[in-house]
Formats: sequence, structure tokens, C-alpha cells
Amino acid sequence: MIKKVLAALLLAVVLIGALDTWSYKDALRYRDQVAVLMYHHVHDTDQSSSTVSTALFRDQLNYLKSKDYHFISLGEFKQFYDGGSVPDKAVLVTFDDGYKSFYDNAYPILKELDVPAVNFVVTKDLDDPLAPSIPALSRDQIRQMLSERPGRYDFQCHSNNLHFKEGKTAAIIGPLTREDGALETPEQAVARVAADTKACAQRLNELYGSDHAADSFAYPFGIHSKTAQDLLTQAGFRYAFTIVNEMATRANPKLEIPRVNAGNPAIRPELLDKQIMLRVESVKPFH
Repeated sequence: MIKKVLAALLLAVVLIGALDTWSYKDALRYRDQVAVLMYHHVHDTDQSSSTVSTALFRDQLNYLKSKDYHFISLGEFKQFYDGGSVPDKAVLVTFDDGYKSFYDNAYPILKELDVPAVNFVVTKDLDDPLAPSIPALSRDQIRQMLSERPGRYDFQCHSNNLHFKEGKTAAIIGPLTREDGALETPEQAVARVAADTKACAQRLNELYGSDHAADSFAYPFGIHSKTAQDLLTQAGFRYAFTIVNEMATRANPKLEIPRVNAGNPAIRPELLDKQIMLRVESVKPFH
């Protein structure tokens, strides 16, 4: 019996040592790339597969900080994609949908911990923020956050009014059914998506007071097409984010940037750390 216990203890020591070695090796490789984390809703009473509590959100960020992760802003991330450097173990925090819970629950924690973030907004909701089933950010709230920490918090595009599907067809790639019951022609679908992307950019630029502030996009449901990418480019967008669960490196096209899902209530801090480290890639130095 004693021999079995000793053997089990020895095996545990070996496994722990192997895990430490694995973590150390991955930490050495975790450079010249970014873990782009994806969240949606931070709330203490709402429940869904994309809702995390304020306690879990805080614990995730604190745990990553304790593990020497370095949080960067969207501006720093764009500089990295254009050839600049980022710290080892770099992380970018992103939110989709532009929910009011970002202002109420996530933003205070982000400020307290000095963690920058970007929220991708459905800009049609700016007209009536309380109309959606989950209330949205208002223009005044966005302007306040932009002014309080310039460059630390960004608000970018999640479409103007294309965050829906018709059956299995995502609105951003179409074609959809017209009011007369007929299916859009390919030309009509392109015109609709083009008008929407331009409207989203215009509404965000008005909040920033700049003609070129809206340059980043998160695809609704992560779905995109070559045509949609071309239309985004024409509307002034240079970067677009998917929901592909990988690390972001310069090998990814600027309009196909992957993200690691962190916004599920089952993702405890230790699991998030492990998920990131398992996705670390060997990247050749950029010259």
C-alpha cells in the first residue's frame, strides 16, 4: 500500500514538473502575437452562454495579470499588425454588441484594473438604446468613456443593422428576402451591405468627431465573405475580427483576425489561462 502511495506521489511530481516545463516553454514562445479575448455581456442576474458575472470578469483579469499577461489597447494592437512590437503575453480585450452592461458593469472594473478594451457596437441601437431586449449603450455614455480615458477605450463597428440571420443566412452576406417576397439579386444584396457598412462608419465617426476613427469591425456571428470584406475596405475599415479560436499573428489577414472566447460563465480564470497558452504559436520575428 505504501509503495502504491509513493508511486502515485512520484507520478504527480513528474506530471507537475512536466506541466511547469510545458508552461515555461509556451511562455517563451508567447511573443509577437496577441490573445484577443471576446466578451459580450457582464451581468450579475442575466444568464446565458455569453454572460459572465462581474466577479468572474474581475477574477479573469486579475488572474491573467498575476500570470504576467500584458493588456494592450486597440491602438497598440493596430500598430502591431502594421509592424510594431507588443509586449510578451499581450492581450486585447474586446466586447461585441455594445450592451449597456459594458458601461454599468465592465467599464468600472476595466478602469480600476487599468485594462483597455474595445466594444463593437450595433449602431442602429444608438437611436433608441432601451429598445433592444438587452439595453444598449447610448451616445452620451460612449462619449463619456471616450473622453475619460482617451486611447484606452474604443468603440467600433458590429454593423449598423445587420446583426441578424434569415434562416441560416447571415444578413452581412445575404441575399435576403425583399418586402415583395422575392429574393434579393446579388447586386441588391451588395448594395444593402455597402450602405450598412458606410452608415456604421459614419455614426461612429460622428461620436469621435473624426472622419477616420471607424476602422475596425467585428463580423456578426463571425460570418464573412470576400464580398463583405471588399465592402468593408471601401467603407474605410482596415481591420476585422472573427470568432476563430486562435491567437492573432501577422500571418492572419487584417480582415480575418481571430479571437479567443473568454465570455462564457464556465471559463474560470485558470481555464482561460490554459486556453490561451494552448493556442500560443511559434512565430518568426518580424522584420
